[in-house]
Amino acid sequence: MQQSLNGDVPESASDVRRQLYTGSERPFDPEDLVMASGRDVTPERVAWARQQIEQKGAAALERYLP
Repeated sequence: MQQSLNGDVPESASDVRRQLYTGSERPFDPEDLVMASGRDVTPERVAWARQQIEQKGAAALERYLP
């Protein structure tokens, strides 16, 4: 098995695939929406995200994810 530049053994591709998600097929919270939008999590942005989720549902997150 190859080692990464910092000497750690990389995770297998199947392990990485299990950790990556696209779309909103799984439950998400306002903090997830804030992070998906590329912003830092702050109380104001969490409130914004809650409002977006209430108004748009899953479409609020799908806008930012492939």
